[in-house]
Amino acid sequence: MSCTVARRGRNVWWQVVALCLALAAGVALAQEPIALSGTLKKAKESGILIIGYRESSLPFSYLNQIRRPIGYSIDICTAIVQEAGNEVGRDLTINWVPVTSENRIDAMTSGKIDLECGSTTRNAERQQRVAFSPVIFVAGTKLMVPHGSPIRTFRDLKGKTVVATAGTTNVEAIERLSTRFNLGVTIIRARDHADAFEVLRHGGADAYAGDDVLLYGFLAKYGLGKKYDVTRDFLSYDPYGIMLRKDDPQFAAVVDKAVRDLITTGELERLYKQWFMNRLPTGERLGIPMSAQLEDIIQSTPQQPD
Repeated sequence: MSCTVARRGRNVWWQVVALCLALAAGVALAQEPIALSGTLKKAKESGILIIGYRESSLPFSYLNQIRRPIGYSIDICTAIVQEAGNEVGRDLTINWVPVTSENRIDAMTSGKIDLECGSTTRNAERQQRVAFSPVIFVAGTKLMVPHGSPIRTFRDLKGKTVVATAGTTNVEAIERLSTRFNLGVTIIRARDHADAFEVLRHGGADAYAGDDVLLYGFLAKYGLGKKYDVTRDFLSYDPYGIMLRKDDPQFAAVVDKAVRDLITTGELERLYKQWFMNRLPTGERLGIPMSAQLEDIIQSTPQQPD
């Protein structure tokens, strides 16, 4: 009888030991680092992230006096690069590559850039090809016209010529309105925002269709607030995001965390004031208060779990 009890005791003891060993092995496996893939793997191996920037999307991404990219979106992307460096365990260098509205998506899908830091609208159509960060800004298409122009709403564009930047939602908005209301608008597609503005300035178009904040940016940059007007009504709703490659969940998680941290710590609001309310490094002052839509997005963003 005592021998049977002893054997049972030894069996229970070995079962406990086996269980402890299994649990220890499980903990060890859980602590194994997850293998990097996609953009983070490339960044770990090369020490580089490639940022696509815009040359004239003031104040999001534009060139300062020494031709260096600066702006609201650039600062957000710098925070993303720092977060990516923390994730891969090394400091990362930024390679800067200029892109335009027309080639930015192809630059992303082809691997020419890793992040696009400009003034890009995050919409369902584009998300079929690329991915985006949480919303960083809310804009909308408006019209810039010479002071004294009879154009006040899109209905006044009948038979007129409108310039817009190729590859933007602004072109799509004008095309959609022209078709729906039989306006017969002629659309000039400029290479970039600065080129579109120059077409308007030199009389090549009756109106320039662009995101409202960019239109105000041009007026501030060139001191032309008395020569041009921006119409009141929005022709489209355009939430901006930082663009990245699709189907790269590890890097997407890093981008998401970096932007959410900026929002929940109040840093995004500070950056907004720096680039939209205060005097810019290049001397302009936009004085554009934060929209109610962006305030709602900031207030409803949950904090990241520890």
